[in-house]
Amino acid sequence: LVDSAARGDSIADILPKINPAAIRRHLYLPELPDPDLIIRTSGEVRLSGFLLWQSAHSELYFCDANWPAFRRIDYLRAIRSFQRRDRRYGR
Repeated sequence: LVDSAARGDSIADILPKINPAAIRRHLYLPELPDPDLIIRTSGEVRLSGFLLWQSAHSELYFCDANWPAFRRIDYLRAIRSFQRRDRRYGR
């Protein structure tokens, strides 16, 4: 978009270029599939904008442990929680 604007392209020329595929190409880790599970450590119950576009259908697990103290048992609890969920993919 910046390049188009710098070339002097009009908004009418730029708007058709903005679509989900174009946005995805510019995301963090665009070549990877969307995550099924996101584990958020530190007791915070928010994503803080991390993988916002890619996490639309992700399951979220919140853990009180801070990242350096995140243990194998915390990981296994997250996986166990994920396995018990009925995924609806936004439905």
